[in-house]
Amino acid sequence: MRAMKQRLRQALSLRQKRHVVAASRVSAAVLLPIYYKQGQYYILFTKRTEKVKEHKGQICFPGGAYQEGDGTLVNTALRECAEEIGLMADDIEVLGELDDTVTVTSGYTVSPFVGFIPWPHTLKVDQRETEEIIEVPISALLDKGCLREETEIIDGEAVTLYFYHYQGRVIWGATARILNQFLDIFAQVVGSKH
Repeated sequence: MRAMKQRLRQALSLRQKRHVVAASRVSAAVLLPIYYKQGQYYILFTKRTEKVKEHKGQICFPGGAYQEGDGTLVNTALRECAEEIGLMADDIEVLGELDDTVTVTSGYTVSPFVGFIPWPHTLKVDQRETEEIIEVPISALLDKGCLREETEIIDGEAVTLYFYHYQGRVIWGATARILNQFLDIFAQVVGSKH
């Protein structure tokens, strides 16, 4: 497990992060939490409630909009993890970051961070924001039958849309784009040990 974390940290540090700077968009950050359970790696997702202002009912990573007191976007992701699911910053080992991605409908630029968390872990769900916590094994997400891709023209540009299907749920939108990038890196890291 320690070797996997080290390889993942290295793979994330060696790549050139793509930044999106757009004054018209709101800066936000999410954490892609990974953990090791029963012999395999998992990613933790949350399902948003119908009470939130945006992205109602969607499956996403814990995170939200940057606030003045955060100082950095990684602090935004850590603060939101604590607020939404009771996952405290001291329990998160941040391994690196992925490319900024934009939300098509809600006007955010999202900075994703990858973090390793201990498991088992007691989480405390904020029931106003989070309907449930969803655990998905990375092996299931890497299964070719899980992913469906579509191409759509957005602002005159062909954009690949990803849809991950797992146990009757669909992960899509910015979350799926972030996930797709992470899974590419993870697959390379896993492949590098053979």
